[in-house]
Amino acid sequence: MAEPAPTPIPIPEGPEVRLWRALEAVSDPEIPVLSVVDLGVVRDVEVSGDAAVVTITPTYSGCPAMAYIEMMVRDALLGAGFDKAEVKTVLAPAWTTDWLSEAGREKLKAIGIAPPAEQSTSKKSLLGIDPVVACPRCGSEHTEILSQFGSTACKALYRCADCAEPFDYFKCL
Repeated sequence: MAEPAPTPIPIPEGPEVRLWRALEAVSDPEIPVLSVVDLGVVRDVEVSGDAAVVTITPTYSGCPAMAYIEMMVRDALLGAGFDKAEVKTVLAPAWTTDWLSEAGREKLKAIGIAPPAEQSTSKKSLLGIDPVVACPRCGSEHTEILSQFGSTACKALYRCADCAEPFDYFKCL
């Protein structure tokens, strides 16, 4: 007769784990597959007992979704058991696509949006050199820009010359 499997000992979940899980559940309103953590807008967190402070940076200073994101972050913290939830917004340093997580980049590809092709510090655009943007569907780098603006101002519209599919490209900022 086989021995029964031991019952796993539950690992206590601390407030920091609850905070990060709550933040990972807050979706970006424009690209819902991305959390605010994936997007890189969460810049700092502080936890003290039942109080949490989260500092966020908007993707751009005039982002119309920031009030909504602040509300969703606050609600997520309250829902995770933090009785005191504060959200601070800072504008400096300015957000950059370099802050997108690797998981966020993969999530973009999975829904057909090409992630930024290079670091935001690249000076190629000053010289009129377009980035090499790989098609998120087939991986081909044989792509062309159709419009500087896609479904939102932070994206450009491209088309793949190999699979003929149009796609958004998340521009480097």
